[in-house]
Amino acid sequence: MIREHRSRSKLEAYYQKFTEDGILDPNVHPWVAESWERSQALGINRDTMKIERKMSKEEFLELQNKHRDAIDYLSKLSEGIREFFQEYNLSLLLVDADCTVLKSYSLPFYQMTPGEIEGTRVGVEEVGTSSICIAYEHQTPFWMFGPEMWVKECQLGDACSAPVKINGEFHYIITLVSMEQIAMPQDAVISLLLTMRTALEQHLTEALRIKAEEAILDATPFAVYHVMPGGEVAYANQLGHTRLEGIGAKKGDGSRHTQNLNDVIMNYQHTPIYKGFRGVPSYNKEVTWITPAKTYEDITTVVPLERDEDQAVQSVVVVSMPIEDLRTLVAHAAGYTAKYSLNSMVGDGSTFLSVRNKAGRVAKNNHHVLIQGEAGTGKQRMAHGIHQASARAAGPLITLRCGDATPELLEQELFGVMLNPEVSHQGRLELASGGTLFLDEIEKMPKSIALELAKALESGKACRVGENVERSIDVRIIAACDSDLKRLTERGLFARELYDIVSRSIVRVPALRSRREDIPELAQHIVKELAEQHQMEPKEILPATEQVLEDYDWPGNIKQLQSVLEYAFFNTPGKTIRPGDISLMGDVKPDNKWKEDKEVFVKAWQAAGGNVSRLANLLNVSRVTLYRYLKKYGLEKK
Repeated sequence: MIREHRSRSKLEAYYQKFTEDGILDPNVHPWVAESWERSQALGINRDTMKIERKMSKEEFLELQNKHRDAIDYLSKLSEGIREFFQEYNLSLLLVDADCTVLKSYSLPFYQMTPGEIEGTRVGVEEVGTSSICIAYEHQTPFWMFGPEMWVKECQLGDACSAPVKINGEFHYIITLVSMEQIAMPQDAVISLLLTMRTALEQHLTEALRIKAEEAILDATPFAVYHVMPGGEVAYANQLGHTRLEGIGAKKGDGSRHTQNLNDVIMNYQHTPIYKGFRGVPSYNKEVTWITPAKTYEDITTVVPLERDEDQAVQSVVVVSMPIEDLRTLVAHAAGYTAKYSLNSMVGDGSTFLSVRNKAGRVAKNNHHVLIQGEAGTGKQRMAHGIHQASARAAGPLITLRCGDATPELLEQELFGVMLNPEVSHQGRLELASGGTLFLDEIEKMPKSIALELAKALESGKACRVGENVERSIDVRIIAACDSDLKRLTERGLFARELYDIVSRSIVRVPALRSRREDIPELAQHIVKELAEQHQMEPKEILPATEQVLEDYDWPGNIKQLQSVLEYAFFNTPGKTIRPGDISLMGDVKPDNKWKEDKEVFVKAWQAAGGNVSRLANLLNVSRVTLYRYLKKYGLEKK
């Protein structure tokens, strides 16, 4: 509240009348009167200002560092008007929201040196009535005349205080205090104080906004730069600084100095940044950067910033993401992560336990891995578990089935392909960089592709089909094979070069018939998962049912067990799965449909694992009859 000039003699009389006689004159400002009464009730000394709550040097230094931005800004702001302060013997104070003096500028305050007043609390509880406590209490600017102050030694001059708010929240008080009873341009002092208050509020609000924006930019997975016409980097976010250090444009010692990009990027004049200064923007363009330290690729966007009057480009904003980071981001977004851990693989029998323990040890080394085992034994789940237990768990897990495509498509899927000079797609090998590539049915990979893959893994570089550009790869191979890959290699059916690479660590997953002791636990686990997935009531597997499951050979292994239990789970009306509910051929019933329907016969044939004797028992027919139908349907007997 800005007040008109008052008679000092009258104010002195009001003060004396209250302090000596306890009478409040009605002409005393209500806020001042209220504060006087509180000061008297608190027993604040009226003669001298006694400082009792002063911070230690260490505490005060920590407090100043916390508010360094406001302190430094006000220091620069007051520097240009120092002569005005000296002419009218003014002192400037910066006080925090707890009424602690953070900084004393210009001349001494309350006849104290800055060192004495700084770090002390000057609220009403310490010094009684002052412009500071009124501005604090009522959150508004307030001019106080000397005789209104509670402490007599502070009554020589006037004071004006104003609260500083950032986004509507109270943070500081700035105060101008005159030290002598001299003619002073009150309006000028008030205007100066309010101007300083507004400037400080705008500066701190803008600083807070910039800090928030920088935090957002630092949290993004992109490197962001503001580049000037000569190639100087005016700004870089946290990832941008890391990239600049990586290409030798910036030292990693905390220095703010950044080398000119024109001096570091050897192909600078062929990059979108250089074109951006000609007014040509680029959006999500794949760019190769050649530097003395390394050559790498990223996806870059360049936005020119132009002056409105002449359309000249003042600077450019660059947003980039290294290809390897983009691959990882896309891989995670697409769900290319491990879905199973090694602990999720059920089985505590000695046979499987030793295999799982070995897989855990293999996961920790850096070797490529070969998982061998019959179809349906859980090799894919094992691959997921090894990836999740490895140092590459944060990277992507990419899967490629080698038997699902022609040799031409397999090569393109694996290495990537250039469709035309403008469009080039990465393959699974690049997509898995930093993580794991799971090659299922690796025995079906043609030798020519296997040799090319072996070369890429040894060199750490690969080319896309149709290109000559070598790109760095960092990938671990986990290969799965249903048959004996070593024997296939010895027979010349698989490339030895690739076998030698992927077989440095071998995990052999046992057939289900070799770990019958785990079947009851596996069965319970499968039924529990089915109930949870389909939000159905769980079902109990009777001991007699478990015995039926244990006695069977399971040529299709866990995959076949899963199929049989799914059929029993969904086709059993009650809450108990009995022996009679188990159909070892799943949804293939031992009726006569197989005699007319090849598809039904093939399902039964697969359920029996291609074994004539087992199928004869399942269908309750003679082996001779089965031979006739095998010939009819063109199937090969075992």
